[in-house]
Amino acid sequence: MKTLLLGLKADHFRHPLDLEATAALRQLPGLDMLVRNLLGPLAEKFLYLENIAASVQISEQQLPHLHRLLVDACHTLDLEVPQFYVRQHPVPNAYTFAMRGKQPFIVLHTSLIDLLTEAEIQAVIAHELGHLKCDHGVYLTLANILVLAAGQLPTLGGALAQSLQGQLLEWLRCAEFTCDRAALLATQDARTVSSVLMKLAGGSPTLSNQLNLDAFLAQARAYEAIGNDDLGALLKQAHTAQLTHPVPVLRAKEIDRWSSSQDYYGLLRQRSQPEAEKTAASGGWRNW
Repeated sequence: MKTLLLGLKADHFRHPLDLEATAALRQLPGLDMLVRNLLGPLAEKFLYLENIAASVQISEQQLPHLHRLLVDACHTLDLEVPQFYVRQHPVPNAYTFAMRGKQPFIVLHTSLIDLLTEAEIQAVIAHELGHLKCDHGVYLTLANILVLAAGQLPTLGGALAQSLQGQLLEWLRCAEFTCDRAALLATQDARTVSSVLMKLAGGSPTLSNQLNLDAFLAQARAYEAIGNDDLGALLKQAHTAQLTHPVPVLRAKEIDRWSSSQDYYGLLRQRSQPEAEKTAASGGWRNW
């Protein structure tokens, strides 16, 4: 039976690389204030208008099976329910946006939903909730802006932006490991999380049911072995330097490792309460 994680805090599951990269960004003076007070509100307003105008907002009345997946993940992660939109788009993707104290939202593309089972869709939702739980919104906003703007700036400004962009991309890749952990905590099934990553790497609506997860995890171990010498490590670093996410095989290997660790099982034991007990204690608010 899946358990609810009472009093769960971000630092209970935050990946060590995320902690390190976030601490480095916080050393940059004025960055947090710039995003929260200037860039963040503008981006938030723009994206809200974009979502409400050109996406479908999920609710108890609109695609309620997806709404239930969201609410269930929020209850498990001890998080308030954000707005949730589905957007028609051919590229499988999901994203989130929030500034502290504002109404957060999650967006899933239709092509991603077409690839996944319901359990896998919930893993994606929980991954995005991990960004909200960890208050990643400030640096996510700046990273997205710089990725778009770096090529549009004059030479000096472009060089400065690209330098900051590199640091932000490094942070973002580290933050993704944390959010994969949130997906595992919500689904409590490492194979479900790894299956999402496998389908993102090479899935399609016609191939997804034929993919072999054990073979993909073996592929992840082969990728990890490439870094056992200096040249392999250098090539892997060059390959990932401009990516916003770690490569899928590395994410699958990392979540497979953490799912069998004492840290994960200890967190479940310390914070868990059986779902049925939570429902009874709350007077039956889980009426679905």
